[in-house]
Amino acid sequence: MMKVEYIWVDGSEPTKKLRSKTKVMPEGTTEFPMWSFDGSSTNQAEGHASDCLLKPVFDCPDPVRGGNSRLVLCEVLFGDGTPHTTNTRAMLREVATRHAEEDAWFGIEQEYTMFSRGRPLGWPEGGYPAPQGPFYCGVGADEVFGREIAEEHLEACCDAGLKIYGINAEVMPGQWEFQIGTCGPVEVSDHLLIARWLLFRIGEDHGVSMTLDPKPMRGDWNGAGAHTNFSTKSMREEGGMAVIEGAMEKLAARIPEHIAAYGVGIEQRLTGRHETCDYRHFRWGVSDRGASIRIPPTTLADGYGYFEDRRPCANIDPYVVTRLLIETVCS
Repeated sequence: MMKVEYIWVDGSEPTKKLRSKTKVMPEGTTEFPMWSFDGSSTNQAEGHASDCLLKPVFDCPDPVRGGNSRLVLCEVLFGDGTPHTTNTRAMLREVATRHAEEDAWFGIEQEYTMFSRGRPLGWPEGGYPAPQGPFYCGVGADEVFGREIAEEHLEACCDAGLKIYGINAEVMPGQWEFQIGTCGPVEVSDHLLIARWLLFRIGEDHGVSMTLDPKPMRGDWNGAGAHTNFSTKSMREEGGMAVIEGAMEKLAARIPEHIAAYGVGIEQRLTGRHETCDYRHFRWGVSDRGASIRIPPTTLADGYGYFEDRRPCANIDPYVVTRLLIETVCS
C-alpha cells in the first residue's frame, strides 16, 4: 500500500491556509481519484451542505514519508463538479490559456519567518537582537538561525522535483527565503504551494512554526515579501525594454487592484521605508529596491529581459498574483 497526501487551499479569511489529509491506496497507483472533505470546517461550505470535492491536478514524490508516497495538490470543486469560489487556480488557468501566446514566465522569491516560543528564532528572551544588516546571507551561529531547517526544506523540495533554485538567510534573525521558478504561471504557483506545505510540515518535526506574515515583528525590519519576477516572450526578445516600459504604464494604471490582492497586511510592509515603495504610490527604476518595480541592470544593458514586482507580500495567493500580472500586462 502507498500513502497519498491530498493538499488543498482552504477558504480561511483574511488569508487562506493549506490543508491536507492522507489517503491509503494500492501500491503502484498513478491515477488519483477525486475525494471529498468537510467544507464546513474549512470555511468553504455550510453545515447543511458541507461536502466539497478535491480534484488532483499535480503530484510529486513525498520526501517526508519517503518510499512510494506521493503529495497530490488539488483544486476544490463544489459537489456538482464546478470550481469552488475559493478556487483561484481555475481562474488562473483560464487567463493563462487566453494569453498562452505570450509565454509568460515567473520566478517567486518566498520569504518566511521561523518562530519558537512566541518569538523568531535567534531573538533573545524579552529583548531585541542587533539591528538588521549582518544577518542577510550571513554565516555563523551568532548571525544565522534555523539553517538546519532551511537546508532540510531545500533538500525536500529537490527530492520532490520542485523547481526550487535557491535559499538564503534574510535581514531579520529567523527569517529565510526560498525561490521557485522559472516556469509558467500555473506551474510556479503549484510548486510554490507544495514548497510551502513542505516547509510547514518540516517545521512540525523541529517544533518550529512558520509564518508568512508580511510584518511578523514591528519595528525597523524589512518585513517578508514574495517578490515576483515576470516576463513575456516579447519582453525576452530584441526590443523587449520598450515592451517593459509599456508594461509599467499599464501597472501604474491599476495600482489599487494589485495592492488589494498582494497580501493582507501590505500597508504595514510597504511604508516607503525598508526597501519598499509606499503602497499608495507606484514607481519603477533600474536596480532600485525601493521602487514598486525593479528593472535588473542586465535587462537595461541587454535591452530585453524581465522585471521584478517587489510589492507582493509573503502571504500572497500565487494564483491571484500571476493572474493579475498576465491580465494587466498582456491585455
